[in-house]
Amino acid sequence: MLPSVSRLPVFHEPLHVGRPNIGDREKLREKIDAALDRRWLSMGPLVRELEEKVAELAGTAHCVATCNATIALQIAARAAGVRPGAEVIVPAFTWVATPHALDWIGLTPVFCDVDEETANIDPRHAEKLISPRTGAILGVHAFGRPCAIEELTELADRHGLPLLFDAAHGIGSTYRGRPIGSFGDAEVFSFHATKFINSFEGGALVTNDPEIARRARAMRNFGIDEGRDIVSSGTNAKMGEGSAAMGLVSLELIDTLIEHNAHNQRCYEQGLAGVPGVSVRQQEPGERANHQYLVIEVDQERAGLHADDLFAVLERHNVLARRYFHPGCHELAPYRDRPDLHAPLPLPHSEALAERVLALPTGEAVGADEIDGVCRIIRWAVENGGRGAGAGGDAGSGARAGNGGDGAAVRSAHGDTAD
Repeated sequence: MLPSVSRLPVFHEPLHVGRPNIGDREKLREKIDAALDRRWLSMGPLVRELEEKVAELAGTAHCVATCNATIALQIAARAAGVRPGAEVIVPAFTWVATPHALDWIGLTPVFCDVDEETANIDPRHAEKLISPRTGAILGVHAFGRPCAIEELTELADRHGLPLLFDAAHGIGSTYRGRPIGSFGDAEVFSFHATKFINSFEGGALVTNDPEIARRARAMRNFGIDEGRDIVSSGTNAKMGEGSAAMGLVSLELIDTLIEHNAHNQRCYEQGLAGVPGVSVRQQEPGERANHQYLVIEVDQERAGLHADDLFAVLERHNVLARRYFHPGCHELAPYRDRPDLHAPLPLPHSEALAERVLALPTGEAVGADEIDGVCRIIRWAVENGGRGAGAGGDAGSGARAGNGGDGAAVRSAHGDTAD
């Protein structure tokens, strides 16, 4: 029985966002033992099996597994032919890893505003940002909700631009009944430990374009093609067999995990029903969603407190919520110091959304009892105007720092989109 909200803390152990889901440990050990017996520890049979299963899930002809999603995104840009030094239109409302992946290889992220309902890149604003310097458009399926893919495809085709998607949140979700992963020139999944499907650490590029796949396979292995010839410049992005083993075991649970996440979302919706100014963000109607993120919005005027205030109250009760994604990338270093590269500013929809959203714990480590406790804390905080529970003091002290961080700064390299 959880204690009253008037006592600190409600949870004696921290309740995290993005705590890893763990699959069948015995199967995992068997796969790793088999890799050890083969003495083949990198880019072996397990990686190939994972690629086949991910391609099948994504509805694509090709999957190129990598050591993480950040480098998969960089390889996707190069393999899709984004010209060196070009600008890439990218939403400001995303984890900073997305623009960092571009900036690190000499591309310039030009930040686009988002649609507040979907939290995804606004195609109308994106069109206004296209110039002779534009080399590609990069959409992000924020919180697993698909972008306006048809509009972005038409826009990219009309301007002759590669279209890429950061689908770090999107595996298992659909758009128009088709799996996320099968759109644009290429999409990138993340299998970072915080994702509901994880491979300890890892990522993958998925595409239906055989030439992009061929280039990507060489680029992840120092530019060496399958015939062992060096055909291009490249890097070391290879996935290890241990990571692939974890990914395969994790994939076996995907339907169970989605069902559990969806049930958690219903529990949150019931627990927060009627709380003024607090609402649970919804997924795309009529589509399959993975529900790997549980995100609420806090309307300060109606709730009587800011999302930061609620964050501080939750933190004192050991609920480690996340401010995904606050502030927007255009307000973070190094981009805030380069306004000449990222005009026009401000981005009102991205900034308004960043002020309202808060990610709450979900996944297999969270059940009805934990959700009930979190919802009681939120209800109490709104009823008391964000004042600290027990000896907590003023709840309004939460700093607004970090792209997915909090008042105590980002506690770990938790990763959000392209990890």
